[in-house]
Amino acid sequence: MSSPAVTTLNQLGIFHHLLLLLSNVCPLAMSDSEENYDYDLVVIGGGSGGLACAKEAIQFGAKVAVLDFVVPSPRGTKWGLGGTCVNVGCIPKKLMHQASLLGEAIHDSQPYGWKFAEPASVKHDWATLTESVQNHIKSVNWVTRVDLRDKKVEYVNGFGYFKDAHNVVAVMKNKTERVLSTKYVVIAVGGRPRYPNIPGAEEYGITSDDIFSLPQEPGKTLVVGAGYIGLECAGFLKGLGYDATVMVRSILLRGFDQQMATMVGDAMVEKGIKFMHKTQPTSVEKQEDGRLLVKYASDEGVEGSDVYDTVLFAIGRTACTKDLKLDQAGIVTAEGNKSDKLDVTVQEQTNVDNVFAVGDVLYKKPELTPVAIHAGRLLARRLFNNQSDVMDYTDVATTVFSPLEYGCVGLSEEDAEAKYGKENVEVYHAYYKPTEFFVPQRSVRYCYLKAVALLEGDQKVLGLHFLGPAAGEVIQGFAAAVKSGLTMKILKNTVGIHPTVAEEFTRLLITKSSGLDPTPATCCS
Repeated sequence: MSSPAVTTLNQLGIFHHLLLLLSNVCPLAMSDSEENYDYDLVVIGGGSGGLACAKEAIQFGAKVAVLDFVVPSPRGTKWGLGGTCVNVGCIPKKLMHQASLLGEAIHDSQPYGWKFAEPASVKHDWATLTESVQNHIKSVNWVTRVDLRDKKVEYVNGFGYFKDAHNVVAVMKNKTERVLSTKYVVIAVGGRPRYPNIPGAEEYGITSDDIFSLPQEPGKTLVVGAGYIGLECAGFLKGLGYDATVMVRSILLRGFDQQMATMVGDAMVEKGIKFMHKTQPTSVEKQEDGRLLVKYASDEGVEGSDVYDTVLFAIGRTACTKDLKLDQAGIVTAEGNKSDKLDVTVQEQTNVDNVFAVGDVLYKKPELTPVAIHAGRLLARRLFNNQSDVMDYTDVATTVFSPLEYGCVGLSEEDAEAKYGKENVEVYHAYYKPTEFFVPQRSVRYCYLKAVALLEGDQKVLGLHFLGPAAGEVIQGFAAAVKSGLTMKILKNTVGIHPTVAEEFTRLLITKSSGLDPTPATCCS
């Protein structure tokens, strides 16, 4: 009969043997049980993608903290929780675009019978607009914080950086530091506007970080850059009554269908917006009267200068990875650390197993808020709810909110021809006349749309492009159809809602290859 001591030793041996068996069969189970992290997930960045990921993870029982700290712009502009979209991006941009459209609607309303005692006295007030926009943003900031609190997501108002792969340091407002240990980290820091390396640019210029809360009227404005941000800003400024000029280094709307981009620019010129092509600024100098002297040079070496009240730089954005101390966690950025962005797997995983990234910080991915939100949610579901769905970055719809809006989904005509061969691609196109434009006799010259499709079979639709009113609303519905495998056969057999501009997609019959005139004779045939 064994002594109690021997029995205990035997029991311990059996227990140890069972542990070894368990670790061999399921090594993650053992390692997870030995973990002693403060959090299951720490998200660095309180923008749309990061918040979506955090709130989704909480639903599956994860303990989550979100770090967010806004570094003021060179002009001193700062904002609350919610990231670029809410504070200095999509939301204020759309509100100011709407203000511009309302101004146009006031003029359009007179032929429809609306009378004003003194039409010339109808003017826009910049201070009222910025106050209204900022009040809305502040309300969203508050709701966002309350939402995090209600969902039990810990909000840390600190600037985050890596101590190592599992420890994130939060630098608080008072410069004290707090270390958060975590199983997983999601980088969702987004990006900030770039300034050109020329004298006076950062000192006297502004960016989209500043325009939506600018304390004084922008006045005569030079917008440097012809991406979607630059064109949108120039568009609503002109619509609000300010002189606007766009300085274009190379092409308009790089990455978009270039026929459509050219038409967007031409439509803006028709609205009175000026363009300086193949030109770059060389310096910005503040004059005694406070106005800004901008010197510039063209590609041909022709130099010139002009004076503006505001110079807005929209030449691109830089991912906010520089101060994260990625090297301390072993994280490398794209192009062998030559890029500021992160190259990730289909699982949004960086080169470090427990570190992931979503949103504008990603290399060669669409820089769009809904993309970041969807990717963040799917990531949380994979990490904490055993799901396997991954983000599909193809066929993502978007809209440029220029005065005449441009919406698109899928491939541009150029990209379709490059991928499938010009001989295998057919393009259906048409001009059209929005009914609401008739009475005020608004220009319909640039109201245009096209479908890019494969030539073979039922002609699978590769891309849809629409230039006209409410383009974002139009293209959103068709995006679901493209995602579902839309063909020209289906599109042609879809009955449109008359009279709408969206129905024009169902009336596409003329191909570019036919050489026929795509201008309609009437609206109802």
